[in-house]
Amino acid sequence: MLSVPFGLFGTVWAYVKLEDRGIRTPAKIDWFGNITFATGLILILVGITYGLLPYGHHTMGWSSPVVLSEIIGGIVILLIFGVIETKVEQPMFHLTLFRIRAFSAGNVASFLASLSRGGLMFMLIIWLQGIWLPLHGYSFSETPLWAGIYMIPLTVGFLLAGPLSGVLADRYGARPFATGGLLIVSLTFVLLLMLPVDFSYWGFAALIFFNSVGMGMFIAPNQAGIMNSLPASRRGAGAGMSGTFNSSAQVLSIGIFFTLMILGLAATLPSALYHGLITQGVGPATALRVSHLPPVGSLFAAFLGYNPMQILLGPSTLSHLPPATAHYLTSRAFFPQLIAAPFAHGLAEAFSFAAGVCALGAVASLLRGGKFHYQEQTGVGVDTEEPIVVSAQEAISETEPLLAD
Repeated sequence: MLSVPFGLFGTVWAYVKLEDRGIRTPAKIDWFGNITFATGLILILVGITYGLLPYGHHTMGWSSPVVLSEIIGGIVILLIFGVIETKVEQPMFHLTLFRIRAFSAGNVASFLASLSRGGLMFMLIIWLQGIWLPLHGYSFSETPLWAGIYMIPLTVGFLLAGPLSGVLADRYGARPFATGGLLIVSLTFVLLLMLPVDFSYWGFAALIFFNSVGMGMFIAPNQAGIMNSLPASRRGAGAGMSGTFNSSAQVLSIGIFFTLMILGLAATLPSALYHGLITQGVGPATALRVSHLPPVGSLFAAFLGYNPMQILLGPSTLSHLPPATAHYLTSRAFFPQLIAAPFAHGLAEAFSFAAGVCALGAVASLLRGGKFHYQEQTGVGVDTEEPIVVSAQEAISETEPLLAD
């Protein structure tokens, strides 16, 4: 309910204040394109979701025939979609727009940036709710609220950098800010890798602040650069294509982040669980059973902010332990301390991936060319020092819903 008044205000504000600078071109709905694109994308996303769950004796379900069929089938259908879009008179995706270097490079950079940030929020929430906050005296019932409070720098950085980079990009072009922003984001991911799991908060706050500063520097100028590269009659289609790439990448990012995290946990968590329980007097058979449970359960326990030991061990095991030991095993301290080292291993995998794709995104952004806008008179795009057609500040309004997601 808290989001409803903000959504209503944004709708009214957009209707009253935003100007329509494009050229409206009547077009029929591309039914075959819509159906094949939706089907292919849904199959891939469903396959990724179920790929995170255990399958048989495997930690995850990537070897499941159903998951493989969904992902491969989705890719095949998307390839068919691409063929359809080259045949229909009024396609949903105007693939010829990718011949414009600034458009294609900007979208590749945006896709890679979304891959890096889509799963970031989940990793930070798990880190805070499941480990850091319990270790610093917060009860599991308090961790959701305080996790949000401690992540405020992630919002402040974007709010400060987004408008400022928009103003400067209107004058100097998108490339220096979009490229520099992604390089800053990549560097912050590398530095986050160096933080201990039980970090000093101000160091953590500074890194997530500069992470959001870099992303704020990137998003508005990049979106403006994409839109300025298009003819007015194609800006609606181009905006839709760009939004689709961003949304799809963020969902893919969540699947990739969780996959890398689970792989990291699977390599170290069983041993940590087994030895941690044996040390507290739990029988070898019970410790072995608990340690061989799928790590995805422990990951989501951390995500939800609770200690699963009472459920995993059961009343019968806990009743045979000294009361002080049973209390410690089910307290807020034991489970976070136990999974801290395995979580750090998985986090390293996820953040290394994020740093890498941000660096690749910076390269793509660098290849977009100089300050660029489409010339309606000649039908081509040119480098120019004239004011660009679409303001980067206006482009912020198109990207804010994507950040909210």
